[in-house]
Amino acid sequence: MEHHHSLTLAEIGAELIRKPIKHLHLYVYPPDGRVRISAPLRMPLHIIHTFALSKLNWIRERQRRMQEQARETRRESLEHESHDVWGKRLLLSIIETRSAPSVAVTPSALELRLRPGSSAEKRAQILKAWMQEQVRMALPALLSKWEPVIGVQVKRIAVRRMKTRWGSCSPSAGRICLNSDLAHKPPICLEYVLVHELAHFLEPSHNARFQNLMDRFLPNWRQIRHDLNRLPPQSTANSVRETPQIG
Repeated sequence: MEHHHSLTLAEIGAELIRKPIKHLHLYVYPPDGRVRISAPLRMPLHIIHTFALSKLNWIRERQRRMQEQARETRRESLEHESHDVWGKRLLLSIIETRSAPSVAVTPSALELRLRPGSSAEKRAQILKAWMQEQVRMALPALLSKWEPVIGVQVKRIAVRRMKTRWGSCSPSAGRICLNSDLAHKPPICLEYVLVHELAHFLEPSHNARFQNLMDRFLPNWRQIRHDLNRLPPQSTANSVRETPQIG
């Protein structure tokens, strides 16, 4: 169970989340330097506040760097913008058209067709929706492969952008949620996260039984997890902690 609160550190606002953990954790997220503190459920507020204030200069420095990088990104020419699609870096090619917006992959480019005068926000919105659709399109074959192997059945599966997790699940309800940014990663990463969440239908924790299940289903899962967690997707590449993560 998590409890969400707000916390003010000098002029900086922070989100405080209390949950069943043992230690304090401090995160600063791009693009605007949002601050989040995770704290044990029973830890006194004054201890949390003192800890956060001791990190105030560190927080400001991270926020300053993110703001500078955001300004640099806005100055970059579109001719040099690139995106990772299923683990392959592709140069973005903008093609103006009077027809409906669309995205296509060529051997070396990610072609985005959109109407003249479309804003950067519109471009990002189209690409985000396309990435979500890539993950959705890959799921039926993966579910057909793994549901009978693991012996479980998914009742509902959602795909959306998540800042701190590659995947999540509710075994009792038969629900799974997957991070749309998995479309940036090699396909085996999506398969691993799906198997990970399906295995939680049999064992909700990350204990020895869960690890034994993963060893049986996907023997090289530890190496895939390492590769997946080593670098965050490009949308969160400047977070202080490499997120999203999966255990």
